[in-house]
Amino acid sequence: MVTVVLAWSAVLAVCVAAVLFGQTARTAPPGGRRRSVAGRIGLFLSRSGPWLAVLVGAGAGALTGAWLAAAAGAAAGVVLASVVGLTLAPH
Repeated sequence: MVTVVLAWSAVLAVCVAAVLFGQTARTAPPGGRRRSVAGRIGLFLSRSGPWLAVLVGAGAGALTGAWLAAAAGAAAGVVLASVVGLTLAPH
């Protein structure tokens, strides 16, 4: 039980770090241009994707009862969402 609590605490720490790192994505494109579709998706993923990955992981843990595996999947999802979001968002 302690391992599961520590794992989910680590997932939340990774999520907070990813969200703070995702704040580097610009809110407005340079020069007043409209943001492309990929840019908008990237901005959404870099800011909201990590929290969505945590929610999906918690839901998977609740459905299956495999909380430790769900925490590992959630951490991987947080990293994936933040990397893909920052790749798509223009800098």
